[in-house]
Amino acid sequence: CTPATLGFAYGADADLSNVAGVQSLSGTGACRIGGHFLSKFVPKPEGFDKVPIYIPSPTWGNHIAIFNEAGMDVRRYRYYDSKTNRLDYDGLIEDLKDAPEGSVILLHACAHNPTGCDPTMDQWKAISDLIKTKSHHVFFDSAYQGFASGDAEADASALRHFVSEGHQVVLAQSFAKNFGLYGERTGTLSVVCGSAEEKSAVMSQLKLIIRPMYSSPPIHGSSIVRTVLTDEALTTEYYDNCREMASRIQAMRVKLVEVLKELGSTHDWSHVTEQIGMFAFTGMSSDMCDELTSKYSIFLTKDGRISLAGLNDGNIEYVAKAVHAVTDGKSITA
Repeated sequence: CTPATLGFAYGADADLSNVAGVQSLSGTGACRIGGHFLSKFVPKPEGFDKVPIYIPSPTWGNHIAIFNEAGMDVRRYRYYDSKTNRLDYDGLIEDLKDAPEGSVILLHACAHNPTGCDPTMDQWKAISDLIKTKSHHVFFDSAYQGFASGDAEADASALRHFVSEGHQVVLAQSFAKNFGLYGERTGTLSVVCGSAEEKSAVMSQLKLIIRPMYSSPPIHGSSIVRTVLTDEALTTEYYDNCREMASRIQAMRVKLVEVLKELGSTHDWSHVTEQIGMFAFTGMSSDMCDELTSKYSIFLTKDGRISLAGLNDGNIEYVAKAVHAVTDGKSITA
């Protein structure tokens, strides 16, 4: 873990003197280490045998198993309203208010997986204020920085706001998607501490967790990330690459909705263009997804999430026709 990788998340000019950071086995490993650390050192609310962690509903499926295995009490907070195919902000706020004081709250830093629905900056600020009022602990999972909007700085804006407000966040970073290093298992876990002494203590405990778990991380992928982020020309090129990828994916969002309308679809697909990142959470049912796979050889998860990165000018009309065929006359909202 280097100042360059931490600066990528917290900001190039951020004061990292009190940030404890370790290299992890991608975002999965970062979440696992962070969960283990929090389960050991966060005080349990009264009446709880384990430290509760509240994760959004829905979320990345592996979150549940990771934090269960880390010894935490995994609970859910409302995030997505399938009646509107949009963020359930009121439900989110209500559930974080009702969570026992001092709970751990897992937040997706950007491009929420699987929905692609992120809070607005004003909503992030209100979430920060509420979490501070409730003395909750913040765990950010950042898997798509730079790959979400195409602007790595903008994608880190929620995290940086929370840090500026005094939250001692825990942050899991993955470089699998945004650096194309899925097979290299490259990530970091960091903890914002209150002092140099606290940082030293946290680093010691993180090493004690890591040593019997996987001992040391692979070097190849991390060397690529470090090389790119410490070379001004390569960093500029990388940011341009991210912008190009995100722009193409956004263009596929718009075109998919346009072609669906041209085919006569009467559904409101505006949620697809409003979402962000590489996925579209379409609202299609599991039966519709099964039909797409069995009849049209289009593969997607059964919650209706499709990878827009797989669309291009050569296949988008075929995909749109298939989506129209399985959704025509049926509801795409709960």
